[in-house]
Amino acid sequence: MKKSADSDDSAASDASESNEASDMESSDTGEDGKPVYHQANPEPMPDEEAKRQERDYRKGLNRDAREAVSDSIHKRVKLIVHRPDYDMASRQEYDSLSKELMPIIREIASKTLPLLEHEVSSEFAGRQFYGSKFQADRVAYRDFRYFARKLPPTESPSLAVGLRVDESASMSAFGRLEAAKRAVLAVYEFCRICSIPVFIYGDTADVSKLEQMSIYAYADSDKPDVNDRFRLMGIRARSNNRDGMALRIMGDRLAASPQQTRLLISISDGQPKAMEDYTGGYAIQDMQQTIAEYERKGITFLAAAIGQDKEVINQIYGNERFLDITNLAELPAKLVRIIARYL
Repeated sequence: MKKSADSDDSAASDASESNEASDMESSDTGEDGKPVYHQANPEPMPDEEAKRQERDYRKGLNRDAREAVSDSIHKRVKLIVHRPDYDMASRQEYDSLSKELMPIIREIASKTLPLLEHEVSSEFAGRQFYGSKFQADRVAYRDFRYFARKLPPTESPSLAVGLRVDESASMSAFGRLEAAKRAVLAVYEFCRICSIPVFIYGDTADVSKLEQMSIYAYADSDKPDVNDRFRLMGIRARSNNRDGMALRIMGDRLAASPQQTRLLISISDGQPKAMEDYTGGYAIQDMQQTIAEYERKGITFLAAAIGQDKEVINQIYGNERFLDITNLAELPAKLVRIIARYL
C-alpha cells in the first residue's frame, strides 16, 4: 500500500515549523557535554524487516505449493505463487462493491453469530473450594468444599474455508468475473465477521513457458491482513485452467488447518483445459482422484458452476458437491449461506 505523499509532507512541514521544543523533543547531555535530542515521535525507519518477511512468506508459499504437487502428474509443471499487490483503484473498487454487499453479509452474519456463541452450561461441578452455588449439605464434611460452579461451556463449531477462483480467460464472458469477485468479497467479509479462517486463491495456466501454472494468494489465514480485501479486487480473467493442480495446492493448505470442518469451494465456469494435454478425460480423472485423495484427509468439496460447462463440472464433482448457479446475482448470498450451514 502506498502512503499518501501529501500526509507525509504536511507532517514534516508541521514539525519543522513548530517552535515548541517541549512538545516535540527532549534533551539530554552527551559524553562531550553537548545536548542530545530525542524526538518524541521519530520518523519510522524504512520497513526492511516487513519486506523481508513478505519475501520469506512468498518463498514459503511457493515451497509448499511445489511440495503439494511433488507426487502428482503436475510435478514438472513450472509454478509460481504470487502475492498480489493493491492500489488506490483497488480500494475504490472495493468501496463500490462493499456498499452494496455488506448489508446482506451483515444480515446473514447476525443470524449466524449466535451459533458460534458458547452454550451456557446448566450443569454444575460440586465439591469446589469456590463457586457461584453454595451447597449447604457439604458443610457437614468440614473439608471446605462447600461450593459448586458451572462446568466449562461446550466448544463452538470449528470451520476453515478455502475459496478457489478460476481465472481462465472465459471468465470474462457474460459477467462471470464480476459475479465471482462479488462472491469472493462476500465470503471474505462474512468469514472475518464470524472469525472463520479463510484462504482465497485464484489460478490460471499457461501464462508463459516459464510460468505454466500461476497461483494468486489473495488471502491466507496463516498470514491475515486487513488489506487482503483490496487484493481481492485483482482477480482477473487470464489464460487457461489446470484445475486439479489448483485443488491439490489449496487442499494441502486446508488439510494443515486444525479446524474440524474444512470446506473447499471452487468457483469455475468451465472444464479443465491446459497445455500440453491437460484436458478431456485425462484432466477429469486427475480432478476426481485429487478430490478423493483430499476427502480422505478431511476436506469437503463444493463446486459453484457459473458457466456453460455445468454438466461436465457436475460429472467431475458429483451431485452431492455440485452447485448450479444459474442466476449470477444470487452467487454472493448463496455462498455465504452455504458456509453458514457448516457451522
